[in-house]
Amino acid sequence: MSASVTAAALSSSALANAPTTSLVPKPRPSDAIKRTVSELDTLLGKANLSGQIGFVVADARTGLVLEARNPTLDLPPASVAKAVTTAYGLATLGSGHRFVTRIIATGPITGGKIQGDLVLVGGGDPTLDTNQLAELAKALKTKGIKGITGRFRYKANDLPYVQSIDPQQPDHLGYNPAISGLNLNYNRVYFEWKRSGDSYAVAMDARSDRFKPAVTSARMKVVNRKAPIYTYKAVSGVDNWTVARGALGKGGSRWLPVRKPALYTAEVFQVLAQSYGVKLPKPVESKSAINGTEIARDSSEDLGVIARQMLKYSTNLTAEVIGVMASQRRSAKPGTLAASGRVMSQWAKEKYGLKSARFVDHSGLSDASRISADDMVDLLVNLGPDHALHGLMKEITPRGEDGKKLAGAGHKIRAKTGTLNFVSALSGFVTGADGTPLAFAIFTADMDKRKSIKRADRERPPGARTWSTRSRWLQYQLLNRWAALYGS
Repeated sequence: MSASVTAAALSSSALANAPTTSLVPKPRPSDAIKRTVSELDTLLGKANLSGQIGFVVADARTGLVLEARNPTLDLPPASVAKAVTTAYGLATLGSGHRFVTRIIATGPITGGKIQGDLVLVGGGDPTLDTNQLAELAKALKTKGIKGITGRFRYKANDLPYVQSIDPQQPDHLGYNPAISGLNLNYNRVYFEWKRSGDSYAVAMDARSDRFKPAVTSARMKVVNRKAPIYTYKAVSGVDNWTVARGALGKGGSRWLPVRKPALYTAEVFQVLAQSYGVKLPKPVESKSAINGTEIARDSSEDLGVIARQMLKYSTNLTAEVIGVMASQRRSAKPGTLAASGRVMSQWAKEKYGLKSARFVDHSGLSDASRISADDMVDLLVNLGPDHALHGLMKEITPRGEDGKKLAGAGHKIRAKTGTLNFVSALSGFVTGADGTPLAFAIFTADMDKRKSIKRADRERPPGARTWSTRSRWLQYQLLNRWAALYGS
């Protein structure tokens, strides 16, 4: 751990032996609250959680470890990785960083037409949505543009193209999209179906609360089968989906991932421009430098706002874009998420001395990433409770042993959750009733059960929900214990 922990008599040799109980003497109960705190082994027994457990809680200002179990055990952080990515992005890009999407004209405007090409230039914005894209299209009309004499091009190579965040996930999961320098609607397309007699009417669009532009870069076909529910195949740059008729019922909808996000974004822009009376030809990709005049731009919220939303809703695309952009800023040219993950891992080791951090992405969607509770808490202690990360984390309501909200809880929790099938994690800060800030990390995983799941079953495998519920119960009870013992 840090120097402050060493001063607290936690030697590095002791930590290397991965103790199963705290190295710090248990505090003596000083009041009725502390006398009612459940013993650690009692909580672990009640959770009855299979697999491995590693956790650490420490004073967030001094680094003094207060309780630990398997602190150096490396486990998948799941979406807790997004907390590391947030710190990495803020340190590298700055909290004021904004992603910019631009419209460039390569020639002058004469007679309502651009005498040359119109280029949609992506800046990697992971939050760009159909409404914002519509405003860019509307700007063309505002400037009196009705068409172009050249080509409609799109440029998306500010970021490397990645077909999916984790190839081991089923194809149809919306939280596992592609990544590029042009992203739209978190790179998801809206699939809607309605029963019509013996057949189904299906639609694929990029809807928002104001628009519903249809797309052709993603297509759906209903087929007579029971399983699998979805199949995917890329044909001539188009996402071709099929869905099993037996799974559709009377009607419904869901978001599906987009595998060609730059083309998808450009096509939607073309449709929106047409709605404003601006006729554009079929979009073509361009990777060369763009010289011309900026017609319009869309700037995202600043990174601090984006990170807060990302931590709250755990958006994988946002995390990956922030991480890769930060790696590029550090003079690296990662062509893959794994390469960028290594750059972030190296940053964590050089800046904070983390020994176990091995990230293969920035969202935690892959179970190949690893970090120990000891290292995660070290990072939080080094950042400190006054760092921006603390305020950006989601506030979590304490819960009692019955799973209900804990009435009158004197402690406050700000943390990042992380969930994969048979992997559950929680890390952040808990502030006791007396104002004492604690940093903690709780990692649990049953990798044997996870590895036994077939790829097609990874959306809702049997037993995963029950296992996660037990893990979350344990997390809440550990936090209640620590807040009572060390923060009151």
